[in-house]
Amino acid sequence: MTKAMISALLATAAAALLSGCASDSSAPNALSVGTPVAAAEIASAPAPAATIDNFMLSDTDYMGHELYRMTDARAIVIVTTGNGCPIARNLAPQLKTLKARYGGQGVQFLLLNSNLQDGRDAIAREKEEFGIDIPILMDSNQLVGEQLGVTRTAEFFVIDPKTWKIAYRGPLDDRMDYGTQKANAEHPWASDAIEAVLAGRPAMAATKMSPGCLIDFPERAKVATTKISYVKDVAPILEKKCVACHLEGGIGPFPMTSYDMVKGFAPMIREVLRTDRMPPWNVDPHVGKWADDKSLSAAEIKTVVHWVEQGAPRGSGADPLAAKRRVAQQWPLGKPDLVLEIPAYTIPASGVVDYQRPVMVNPLTEGRWVKASTFVVNQRQAVHHFLTGYLKEVPADGKGNESRWGASMGGYAVGAESTLWPKNVGTYLPPGGAIGAQAHYTPFGKEVTDKSQLGLYFYKTGETPDLVMRNSVIVDPTIVIPAGEARHKETAYIDFPKEALLYSAFPHAHYRGYASDLWIEYPDGARKRLLAMPRYDFNWQREYTFAEPLKVPAGSKLIANYWYDNSKQNPANPDASKTIVWGDQSWEEMFYTAVRYRWVEETSAKLTTYDELMDKTRLLGMFDDNIDGRIQKAELKGEMGANIGKYFAMVDKNADGAIDATELAAMQAMTRRREQAQQAPAATPAPSAARPGGR
Repeated sequence: MTKAMISALLATAAAALLSGCASDSSAPNALSVGTPVAAAEIASAPAPAATIDNFMLSDTDYMGHELYRMTDARAIVIVTTGNGCPIARNLAPQLKTLKARYGGQGVQFLLLNSNLQDGRDAIAREKEEFGIDIPILMDSNQLVGEQLGVTRTAEFFVIDPKTWKIAYRGPLDDRMDYGTQKANAEHPWASDAIEAVLAGRPAMAATKMSPGCLIDFPERAKVATTKISYVKDVAPILEKKCVACHLEGGIGPFPMTSYDMVKGFAPMIREVLRTDRMPPWNVDPHVGKWADDKSLSAAEIKTVVHWVEQGAPRGSGADPLAAKRRVAQQWPLGKPDLVLEIPAYTIPASGVVDYQRPVMVNPLTEGRWVKASTFVVNQRQAVHHFLTGYLKEVPADGKGNESRWGASMGGYAVGAESTLWPKNVGTYLPPGGAIGAQAHYTPFGKEVTDKSQLGLYFYKTGETPDLVMRNSVIVDPTIVIPAGEARHKETAYIDFPKEALLYSAFPHAHYRGYASDLWIEYPDGARKRLLAMPRYDFNWQREYTFAEPLKVPAGSKLIANYWYDNSKQNPANPDASKTIVWGDQSWEEMFYTAVRYRWVEETSAKLTTYDELMDKTRLLGMFDDNIDGRIQKAELKGEMGANIGKYFAMVDKNADGAIDATELAAMQAMTRRREQAQQAPAATPAPSAARPGGR
């Protein structure tokens, strides 16, 4: 069959489909094709999707939006857009009108930008210029636009979230352009479709194509004519980026041992790529550059997804994944210099297990500098996390309380088994004493006994690194997350009193954690985003190490923001009816970004007390949500805030309606003196107690 015959056949089929859609109001999916001058476009248009698959995309504010979490919406409207398109720009007033009319009725509005040429900053500027108050999703890989069959801007997709069927696809109405500010009242197709979904009836089909600007989908034609090979194209990507976890005994849920194994999981592989669940590298690729970046490139993602959509063909040649057997090593960094046994602990089949604080006696008779550490976790399903800290003495009660911890010897959370120090940087482990651990165990249906191990790797005997690694945390135990709130924001920061180099950040929250980011505010007030995590994933937590350490001038702040989803639409939410505060257990919540850094002026031969200077301002950073250097009474949250609030007027010496750093320091000093006078055991101030925290 010739190309001309195929085009004619497609045109005839499209015309028949148009005729059927125009007369059959029961059609669950309405294809909007058919401007009188677009016959060629109709013939070449991709087949319309009857339903929409799940996806996760971030918007211009680096906030993630996962489609299938929008189950509370009564209807979802996705409108295609693009920078510089006058038709898309002229839609802004009508979109505002639609949102004002239907937003209160449970209709969710989203804009979709699939233009390859539009950068995030440029889109954000145009969004602000035209006063658009609807999230613009960045379809950088074009996978959502491809699946929907998008060809132009100003296309409306009205979706029924009960079935994920596309109830309507077409323009706003029957106008050829949107130069006027008023919708066509005679043929308000998009609003009629919204009304239909709200009423539970089929939507009428559009009879014209969107008049918007064409969007280039270069992969669409390529995929239609070129078969992607598992052997030549897909297996090398899996081998490079996935097999390290997906091997026998590995952390991945199945081993990628052959074509047959991968093909069997192909639909799932497509889904986790489209929803950005895999690889478990949750920071946005547009912010920061990272060492050991485990993400897939845009080209790699599209290659694997398109291969699945082509039916996962094998291609000719030997199977690269079956060529050799891959088995997870007990110690991926090699045999440790010192292996410490974490005291065995039996986790019950059900119930709540309080944090355990086991102690590992340090057998060293001389100090050593640590350059790496690895945990071998015996019961992965039961172990949520391990944190560590050096103890000068072995506790008599066998419990290593965090308030007595010194330097960290590394930690474990799902996906983050090893901690590596940079070259010529180390942490000193003195002789004797012990290493305390904070252990979080979670029952999973059967009783098991965990016998995990900690492996330490040292610099050679007599070898001393010149530089010293430090660790701290941006923490806020004052958080209060209202019941039912879907995007509750909390903010905290720490001040750097001296110049430092920042090596890494480790964001951590619990089941209600939704998104997080990290900023630096320089002494002149300028700010820069260092890390953006549009969708936090409790199941995969890791340290993100910068490709090059970042300079933190003296007087700078590191600011962390967290967003929490305490709504019913959060599938991991234990109870959306409860107001949530800080707590150790996973059904409670945390605000905890661990950072590793070194003081520029500090060397292994000249240690400093700069960490203590940092701690003195930590309490201010917990409460000061508007980051103005003062605590207003409205910023006092939680139990700690309520206690300070009782004495607010007394602490506010200058009666200016806020507590500044000097007044806060005076209050803390007074509290310490009162405690000493009462001869009570020294109570650790909340900021220091929170530093080791809990992953």
